[in-house]
Amino acid sequence: MKPFRPERAHLLHEVRATVRLALPLIAAQLAAVGSNVIDAVLAGHVSAHVLGAVAVGASIWSLAIVSGIGMMMAVPPSVAQLDGAGRRSEVGAVFRQALWLALGMGVVLWFAVRHAEPLIELIGVTASLRHDVQRFLLAISWGAPALTCYFALRGLSEGLSLTRPSMYFSLGGLVLLVPLGYVLMFGKLGIPPQGAHGCGVATAIVLWLEMLAFGVYVIFRRNYRGLGLFDRFEWPDLRRIGQLAHIGLPMAVTLLAEAGLFVATALIIATLGEDVIASHQVAINIASLFFMIPLGLAMAITVRVGNAVGRGDERGVRYAGLCGIGLTLVTQLFSAGLMLGLPHVIASLYTHEPKVIALAAQLIMLAGLFQFSDGIQVAANGALRGLKDTRVPMAITLFAYWMIGMPVGWWLAFHHGMGARGMWIGLIAGLSVAAVMLFIRFWRSAWKQRWRRHLPMTAPA
Repeated sequence: MKPFRPERAHLLHEVRATVRLALPLIAAQLAAVGSNVIDAVLAGHVSAHVLGAVAVGASIWSLAIVSGIGMMMAVPPSVAQLDGAGRRSEVGAVFRQALWLALGMGVVLWFAVRHAEPLIELIGVTASLRHDVQRFLLAISWGAPALTCYFALRGLSEGLSLTRPSMYFSLGGLVLLVPLGYVLMFGKLGIPPQGAHGCGVATAIVLWLEMLAFGVYVIFRRNYRGLGLFDRFEWPDLRRIGQLAHIGLPMAVTLLAEAGLFVATALIIATLGEDVIASHQVAINIASLFFMIPLGLAMAITVRVGNAVGRGDERGVRYAGLCGIGLTLVTQLFSAGLMLGLPHVIASLYTHEPKVIALAAQLIMLAGLFQFSDGIQVAANGALRGLKDTRVPMAITLFAYWMIGMPVGWWLAFHHGMGARGMWIGLIAGLSVAAVMLFIRFWRSAWKQRWRRHLPMTAPA
């Protein structure tokens, strides 16, 4: 095996390219988090009851979101590899089949969200909230097809290294959600107050507007000309859709495993008392906010690695993956420093309750400790997506989160009396195991040229 000696010029070029791609994606992810904040703030000003219904409904909806996003994560590496290989004429065929996959996935999610009563009962939602939770889900479910088609469009654009549109339309949706949510939830302009149902309606409308605006943008912008995106109508091609699902389904399972771990942790901590769950909510909100930075970087890494694979550039694959992971560590150093250095200050921004601040500060410090492992695992996963390597990472994630993280957290929380801190230490253990195993997977794949198995799919005859 030849030693990897990075050249300074090549290194700087890769860093600049990754940062240029990542910054708009980070902004887009922060906008996505911002929509949750807006929903919560508006609901909280209506009533505590509406806030509770929206919070529960949003948790269930988040499972649909990660399923849809995970499936459509097949699009960026597929497009990036074709773009890197100079086979842009084949992008249109891939995109048209991706839209069929997105539409099918959207209908499945629409149906699942509208029939979530068993999950609502399993979670143990109080009887007084169930009606409004169900009304929220019935309303927001209509946005599911728009969500998946929107991410197909995002995947196309990001795969072509055009990431600014993702930022434009995510921020635009955020701006629209404020007045629309206000009018529907509080009952303005002659519309009766809709509460949690209005929140769901507003979000669904914004999702459709984002998707339609992105579609119009792609049709008329010259950056997408010559791709033949809408040159002709094509019926679903099961072979090509199967190739996309082969990549996307493991990613959907991976994201569900991670989201499920955090949801399960929250439900377990909820049994420990109001102050404890409030402290957990503060800490997880901070951790989720900072996680958007490495997540945006991971999306950029996917594109850079995919481009290198398409070019058949062995060193380019290594540069793209390792530079991206290195950049992620730099950003995590910043977030870890804030969490470890100012935990009480951060917690006090959310509440004035001394007990909540004290415990939240401890949890924020634990969040600071897992910043590096969290950053490495998401960045390495992004690099592996660029190789279209998703099945083994799925197995690694399931093992790390559910065979290591959850059992360790439960054992420390209840058998050693550590409570919420024990569950958070379990999160650290799961994320750390995932980080080590995923990084090793990328390292071995990049050096042993496993990525050559995943060269761009050929166009159909």
